[in-house]
Amino acid sequence: MKQNQLKTISKFLSLVLRHQPEMIGLTLEEGGWVDIESLLAAAVKHHRAHYLSRALLDTVVQTNDKQRFEISPDNTKIRARQGHSVQVELGYEPSTPPEILLHGTPSQSVQFIRESGLKKMQRHHVHLHVDQKTSAAVGARRGKPVLLKIRAGEMYRRGFRFFVTDNQVWLTDHVPAEFIEFPA
Repeated sequence: MKQNQLKTISKFLSLVLRHQPEMIGLTLEEGGWVDIESLLAAAVKHHRAHYLSRALLDTVVQTNDKQRFEISPDNTKIRARQGHSVQVELGYEPSTPPEILLHGTPSQSVQFIRESGLKKMQRHHVHLHVDQKTSAAVGARRGKPVLLKIRAGEMYRRGFRFFVTDNQVWLTDHVPAEFIEFPA
């Protein structure tokens, strides 16, 4: 399996499962789930991924570097774990975050963040991480990455809610600038 093909499928799945399920005639079920057989049939019907098979789908889910997707325990449904711009309740329970979480962002966004904090923008939550490698990779997608330290423990004690996904992405609604440590 070529890495480019897996990346193309991952991008297609992100688009359909996080942002535009209607583009192939799907509706996300409760929790953001989609029936896998329906997804495969819709991809073919709408000429989006005619080569997509169940085996290929399973490979993408298992090998995705950020573990963006998950298969239901009964092996019949798939969903994106986070990052949705469409309305969906993923069912994550509030969790106590570590004292410090990280957020990677492109350098050109730092001034805006200094002024208004981290906002979820078109997504449901702000995404935070515990490790530098993942945070830097996220920040590098749109330019030179800058790592911001988020005083998540302090936020939590002040009443902010946090959720954690199975792939260890921490989610919150907003991070005010007062809780962000900017690099010098």
